[in-house]
Amino acid sequence: MANIAKKVSWSGRGDDRGERTPLLNGDEEVKYNRQVPDTLDYDNSENQLFLEEERRMSHMGFRCLEIRRWVICGLIGFLTGLIACMIDIAVEKLAGYKYFAVKLNIEKYTELGGLSISLILWAVLNSAFVMFGAIAVAFVEPIAAGSGIPQIKCFLNGVKIPRVVRLKTLVIKVFGVICSVAGGLAVGKEGPMIHSGAVVAAGVSQGRSTSLKKDFKIFEYFRRDTEKRDFVSAGAAAGVSAAFGAPVGGVLFSLEEGASFWNQMLTWRIFFASMVSTFTLNFFLSIYHGKPGELSSPGLINFGRFDSDIVQYNLYEIPLFIIMGALGGVLGALFNIINYWLTIFRIRYIHRPCLQVMEAMLVAAVTATVSFAMIYFSNDCQPLGQDNTEEYPLQLFCADGEYNSMATAFFNTPERSVRSLFHNPPGTYNPVTLGVFTLAYFFLAVWTYGLTVSAGVFIPSLLIGAAWGRLFGILLCIVLLTCAAAQLGGIVRMTLSLTVILVEATGNVTYGFPIMLVLMTAKIVGDYFIEGLYDIHIKLQSVPFLHWDAPPTSHWLTAREVMSSPVTCLNRVEKVGRIVDVLSNTSTIHNGFPVVAHTSENDEPGIICGLILRSQLIVLLKHKVFVERASSRLSQRKLQLKDFRDAYPRFPPIQSIHVSQDERECMMDLTEFMNPTPYTVPQETSLPRVFKLFRALGLRHLVVVDNENRVVGLVTRKDLARYHVGKDGLEELHLAQT
Repeated sequence: MANIAKKVSWSGRGDDRGERTPLLNGDEEVKYNRQVPDTLDYDNSENQLFLEEERRMSHMGFRCLEIRRWVICGLIGFLTGLIACMIDIAVEKLAGYKYFAVKLNIEKYTELGGLSISLILWAVLNSAFVMFGAIAVAFVEPIAAGSGIPQIKCFLNGVKIPRVVRLKTLVIKVFGVICSVAGGLAVGKEGPMIHSGAVVAAGVSQGRSTSLKKDFKIFEYFRRDTEKRDFVSAGAAAGVSAAFGAPVGGVLFSLEEGASFWNQMLTWRIFFASMVSTFTLNFFLSIYHGKPGELSSPGLINFGRFDSDIVQYNLYEIPLFIIMGALGGVLGALFNIINYWLTIFRIRYIHRPCLQVMEAMLVAAVTATVSFAMIYFSNDCQPLGQDNTEEYPLQLFCADGEYNSMATAFFNTPERSVRSLFHNPPGTYNPVTLGVFTLAYFFLAVWTYGLTVSAGVFIPSLLIGAAWGRLFGILLCIVLLTCAAAQLGGIVRMTLSLTVILVEATGNVTYGFPIMLVLMTAKIVGDYFIEGLYDIHIKLQSVPFLHWDAPPTSHWLTAREVMSSPVTCLNRVEKVGRIVDVLSNTSTIHNGFPVVAHTSENDEPGIICGLILRSQLIVLLKHKVFVERASSRLSQRKLQLKDFRDAYPRFPPIQSIHVSQDERECMMDLTEFMNPTPYTVPQETSLPRVFKLFRALGLRHLVVVDNENRVVGLVTRKDLARYHVGKDGLEELHLAQT
């Protein structure tokens, strides 16, 4: 492997005190706090306990399990819809109070003079809201920062991000996004809704809360990574559906952006969860607005319904859509590049919670200052008609009966600004207003994404695209929507799912072709310059993310060249003391151990007969499943799968399990608990073939054997994720194994 360029370094294992981590081709070192993520077991361990339970279950038992899956998906959709409703009402109330107070203050001091007081009030209110949200995220639960979409993508990909689906994370996420949006930041609610739906799914499907130490003794069968993954896919889809009113788009989002496993029945269950989520949200919002039974609102992000009569386009306009897509790809790549270097700066210099809170407050104050300055110096006055739908129209220096058009864009929540750009009649904005707003909001959004606050990037991206879409000069809704889609697609690089989301959110299928065309163009152009925003942040967090396919130039690599070797193996009947030593040894980096017929003293490989996980060994040691003396007959205590499910997912560390000196001399028979049929490959297997096995089967470990079925190595996802195609061909990333 001498001809593989070794340029990029990812972090090793760290602790709460921080670590020095090489970044950016190893040129510099950075010290910051982070835990390196573990991986998940999406491949069921078909040991004797599992097989016995499955064989005892009748056909009716399997039918009951399937009914429970549907019930859980319904609960996921219902609770996600309720959370979305609460977020929407809270943001509407808090933002309404803020804008009303600032509006009254501006009107008061417009005539008296002293508008600087209004600016200070606006900046203070913004900073106060953001301060509370940032403190909650930075000091209580840092994993709740950002949109949460990269973390959920990693979870569904098979990476266990610490604390990502805990109850505390959900509470801080909801509180944080309310504060972020009400605080006037250039953010949206959709990403946090996806994360919230995933947390709800992970909790409901387990029938207990480990945070509250409350076990409801239900859904115990689903306490394993494989089942939780499917429900988290449903939760993410329900979050998309609640945000955009797009059940089909939610299903496609889970499929396109995250899920490592899919089948037809799972599709229907996820669609059911999405439908329930949308219905629940709209039902309770209709009651809140005093219109029970009217379920016309499509979701949290309400684009409104577009008139199909104006959605007409001709073949000669197709090049125009391609140009818009290319422009969106370029602007999206510029957004991602600037945000990438800004994130590197934050990792290096703004890694302390107090500094993170101060930066968030600074951005909130700057956002208010820029918005006020844009409105103050704008002379774009528009008539205030009888059918005016502006929430908080500002007259400022305009004549009576007119309002400041720049205030419509800045003096609103982002989703309301998007709707005004989509639906306000031609002539509502002049080109200068749109140009200045696009430029200012672009850089505000770049600066905002990555702050230690709960926030999404969908709506800011759509708002930027809608602004330069109107600036494009063709005042038709189809142009506005396609430009908005191009900007968002250029940033996040979603295609099929984003097309369906926007079509469902606008209620007009005629948009499908132009939106798909611009999204494909934006993705192609954007990928030429840099990866999508979510992929960038996943890489910066040192996550061993496996993409759909292996690098195209990696066929010459084999399993022997990428595997970890030598491998720590265990005998079928092993001494307890050696098991404790293996688990306690910090250099023992893997969470799975091949079980062999015997291990010889001369370190010759043993013949593979199974695979056992670290978590299983922990449970066996905790319950002391061994005999008193090494020479005694092996008559172990009978364990059930319930013992392993009760310990899931927070298995105790080996340091918390006490094993006496006498117990160290006992023996443990692993036959009943190991997986007797682990996946194995010959050592000459190509890297793409190994990659396909990992990606399609959701593997965590793959045993490499020789011609005599002896263990010669072990492949983990980090052995695969460290290879990628760079400017100099195939590059190897230095990863810490877990």
